[in-house]
Amino acid sequence: MSEPEILDARGGSSRERRHARVRLVKGHRWPTVVVLIAGFIAIALIAATVTAGWLVQRSFPQTDGTISLPGLDSDVDVLRDARGIPTVVADNAHDLFYAQGFVHAQDRFWEMDVRRHITSGRLSEMFGDSQVETDTFVRTLGWRDVAEAEIGQLNVDTLDALQAYADGVNAYLKSRSYSEVSLEYALLAVTAPDYEIEPWTPADSVSWLKAMAWDLRANLDEETDRALLLPTVRSRVADLYPPYPYEDHQTIVTSGSVEGGRFRPGVAGATRAASSALAPVLPELLAEATSGAERLDAWLGAYGPGVGSNSFAVTGDRSATGGALLANDPHLAPSLPGIWYQMNLQCRQVNAGCPYSVGGFTFSGVPGVIIGHNENIAWGFTNNGADVADLAYEALNGDRYVRNGKLIPLKTHTETIEVAGSEPVEITVRATEWGPLLSDVSDPHRRILDGTFSPADLPGTANEVALALQWTALTPGRTADAILALDRAADFDEFRTAAVWFEVPSQNLLYADVHGHIGYQMPGKIPVRRGGDGATPVAGWSASYGWDRYIPFGQLPWTFDPPEQYIVAANQAVIDESYPYLLTRDWGYGYRSQRLVDLIEASDPLTPASAAGLMSDTSNEFAPILIEELMRVDTLLLDSNTVRARDLLTDWDHRQDADSAGAAYYNAVWRHLLARVFGDELTGDRRPDGGDRWFEVLQVILNDGQAIWWDDVRTPDELELRDEVMAAAMADATAELTKQLGPDPAAWRWGDLHQLKLTNASFGSSGIAPLEALFNRGPYDTAGGEGIVNATGWNPAEGYGVDWVPSMRMVVDLSDLDASRWVQLTGQSGHVFDPHYTDQFEAWTNGDTYRWPFSPESTLEGATDMLLLESQ
Repeated sequence: MSEPEILDARGGSSRERRHARVRLVKGHRWPTVVVLIAGFIAIALIAATVTAGWLVQRSFPQTDGTISLPGLDSDVDVLRDARGIPTVVADNAHDLFYAQGFVHAQDRFWEMDVRRHITSGRLSEMFGDSQVETDTFVRTLGWRDVAEAEIGQLNVDTLDALQAYADGVNAYLKSRSYSEVSLEYALLAVTAPDYEIEPWTPADSVSWLKAMAWDLRANLDEETDRALLLPTVRSRVADLYPPYPYEDHQTIVTSGSVEGGRFRPGVAGATRAASSALAPVLPELLAEATSGAERLDAWLGAYGPGVGSNSFAVTGDRSATGGALLANDPHLAPSLPGIWYQMNLQCRQVNAGCPYSVGGFTFSGVPGVIIGHNENIAWGFTNNGADVADLAYEALNGDRYVRNGKLIPLKTHTETIEVAGSEPVEITVRATEWGPLLSDVSDPHRRILDGTFSPADLPGTANEVALALQWTALTPGRTADAILALDRAADFDEFRTAAVWFEVPSQNLLYADVHGHIGYQMPGKIPVRRGGDGATPVAGWSASYGWDRYIPFGQLPWTFDPPEQYIVAANQAVIDESYPYLLTRDWGYGYRSQRLVDLIEASDPLTPASAAGLMSDTSNEFAPILIEELMRVDTLLLDSNTVRARDLLTDWDHRQDADSAGAAYYNAVWRHLLARVFGDELTGDRRPDGGDRWFEVLQVILNDGQAIWWDDVRTPDELELRDEVMAAAMADATAELTKQLGPDPAAWRWGDLHQLKLTNASFGSSGIAPLEALFNRGPYDTAGGEGIVNATGWNPAEGYGVDWVPSMRMVVDLSDLDASRWVQLTGQSGHVFDPHYTDQFEAWTNGDTYRWPFSPESTLEGATDMLLLESQ
């Protein structure tokens, strides 16, 4: 495999130098008068940009010179490289986080402000009545209340960092007009003329962690889907959720078990008895259970099979550098600006009063580095998919609910949603001991539940049914402590200590250090259930169900310097079924992870460049299996155009590069095959989304030409069999691509179908063409696909457009930290037309990475701008 080009942090490739994410709710359209006014403003802004650019550029950050600030104990240096990536250098921890807040606000305050309104259920204050349902959903879950409760549990160092960060943000806001903060505030004046920017608070920072927990919410959607499918396909729902292929796809921790109350890597355990994954109770109640969630997903990005990540670490024995390497690329919904902000945080002298020398990827609005490295260790995250959320049916009688044969008062309170341009809306939030009632979030839920049961079906005197959510993220925790503890950790023991506090979302934590060691820890609050397995909703009124406790941290899987000399964590099963606790039944199915295992085992010792290249691999590992069956279909069942199109697959290398004709046709066939096989029974949101679970589903039924799934239940007088269905899918694909891409199959290109549009998180879906042209970018031809290492996911039920992406890529070289590599999806700036709005996208889409200066000498050499924050 050829290595991608490595770009220098100062701009351009090293060779050239030698020779010379949340969107507006889907379907939202502003009122006509607002559209006209905003349209005129947008046109005026574009004209101003063309003629002078003064209005747009008013919010661009000052990146050199001196700014005098109150509240700093000493001066702080901010060095930015050619990509606008800052290195903050301070004498103490207070000033370091103060400056981080100031710099985040310079580049991303609008994003920060929108984020805190999302997580507090206050979007309606900015965007009007179109957001009331979103706010109602978030307030029903109570994210802001949980965040405020967490503040009281955090340690003193974390609280100090949160307050210093908030002070830095507020120092930036002080004495700046709204248009000087961000261009979007000039547009917001149309819908919310009375809107005022509030001071930043520590709870604003902590609450964003709840949004990320929702974005990585594990199997809640699968639990919902199974419940919806059971009335339709009944026992055959098991066909749609096949077991994990342990024999074919390697787990993260390859051996180990719990002995003496502790997890011990390398110890074999007895196989845990399997429990039913399909123990439904009244599944029909879940119809449309995700409607409120879908509105929220329009802001945070939809959860789907591609929301995961790749990560791997190798010891020095498998690297060309002689030191450990760690690579990571979290897969999230695309956004503009991208979800990450790159930054180095450096104490001039690392000591007890200033223990930070750390760099990596941050969240605007949150102090510290989320993913990255310090002077001693590196770490990465991937979603582990642990089942940390359950749905329960609740039997109600008025303001009480049934629990163990008794009626218990519901927990209720009212909240008022302020709405720009409209009257306030008052809502009542109800909850049981399980959690908030999702069925109270919106009218569709109430309509679904009305009349579903007669009183005789319910326990005791209950006469109403509701649906409650129990989720670990709704219990206050200490994840904010974990972030800063990871930033300070010096070895594997301190890394694991930090992981104790990383409660939500439950992630795979990958580790490497400067001594050549690698490791892994599964953290998180993982419930131990009294009954059921979390696969389907249970009867909340029964004492047989509920959470007894969490798996003790010391019994969660981990490993250190495994004999394979590498660790791959890419959303596959963490450990095999010998592990004594149930973690989930909804792992990713391991196609990406096994591809990485195979590539690492077959490769020469890895360099940082070749490690980065692995993350851009586009091989579709299911394609050979499906193509073998497609080629067996009798030519007599195909027309001449389809035969010619199928011939593309004969010599196709199974790589989904943007210019591949074979990839275009293969994926069109895949899309239409899923529709042909399952479209008669799986409709609406239950249609196959094309994730690697469907690779396993198809693999089973491909071996049975008369499997019931091949038959179309809509044609009761006909019995469809495998070959004719596959022939029809190939014909459908041929017709579609001929219409879209032309009659010559050789000219078809996967990138012409698989397009990524970078949509601004707020005004990019306004329905106002000038605004969308101002803030959005693309669409762009894109390589990769679903279930592929280069995970540019797409949903065959919706089309070929890219729905989730590697949101960043990094490779840390622990033998020489200055030789590390990084890139993110878009750029550092949230200001439209800023040079750093999308200046990393070309490198990202080409699989290239930039050098990552970290040492004082390297960051100084690469600096193009130097700003002094002067203490007053």
